[in-house]
Amino acid sequence: MIVVDTNILVYLYLPTQYTPHAEKLLENDPMWVAPHLWRSEFRNVLALYLRKELITYDKALEIQNEAEILMSGNEYDIKSLSVLSLVNQSNCSAYDCEYVSLAMNLGIELFTMDKKIISEFPLIAKPLCG
Repeated sequence: MIVVDTNILVYLYLPTQYTPHAEKLLENDPMWVAPHLWRSEFRNVLALYLRKELITYDKALEIQNEAEILMSGNEYDIKSLSVLSLVNQSNCSAYDCEYVSLAMNLGIELFTMDKKIISEFPLIAKPLCG
């Protein structure tokens, strides 16, 4: 089991240079978990792709549905105290600290490509590649 941030999910479902790495990560560890926040962040990325006409509305719905199926039963509520404590000791956003908090609470790694998270929490946050 691993925590993945929204960008890892985006790389899995929308073609990027990191897509093969996200696919390999899923193959190696198919139990992905995330805070409920991932849904809003993921929808926001799909909204951007829609507005730039990179995907159709139907494709956005399909991708969102597939991601929700993957993450079904693997979404967590995060305590504000934990998030704000991490915000207080780092330069990361509260959004980012939700993922870090979840990884810490479960005692597992967080996979991300966010350099700030990796720098601030090197014992928990691991890069997808590189």
